[in-house]
Amino acid sequence: MTDEQRETDQRFMRQALDQASLAGERGEVPVGAVIVANNQIIGRAHNLCERLHDFTAHAEMQAFTSASEFLGGKHLDRCTLYVTLEPCPMCAGAAYWTRIGRIVYGADDLKRGGGRFKDPESKGLIHPKTEVVSGVLAKESAALLKDFFARKRG
Repeated sequence: MTDEQRETDQRFMRQALDQASLAGERGEVPVGAVIVANNQIIGRAHNLCERLHDFTAHAEMQAFTSASEFLGGKHLDRCTLYVTLEPCPMCAGAAYWTRIGRIVYGADDLKRGGGRFKDPESKGLIHPKTEVVSGVLAKESAALLKDFFARKRG
């Protein structure tokens, strides 16, 4: 990965972190996502499960819908999803159907992550052509989640 790509990934991950912070402020699990095409954000979202009373209202799902509406089509093969937490199996499956070109995520989700993203031979639930980059601003992403759950329990 080039330095320029690393900087771009961090810049857009900061936008996803802003969405995650907004979610946390609203009592949602702080996960945020943005979808980028041609260096422009075409979808941004955060978890809305509590507000919508809908377990499927994950940040990624909301961002996929927003980006698809923006593009006027369901395939996102020329887009990148930036998400603060490793996608769960549901979101990884949805990413498969969108044919998203890249997934860049922050923190690993050891309990509910879609998994096998780091094994190039077994991408698990995502499309075989999808490139995956993990660990971008992982500490910041994990800190939002840890702080949120510490406040919930405390």
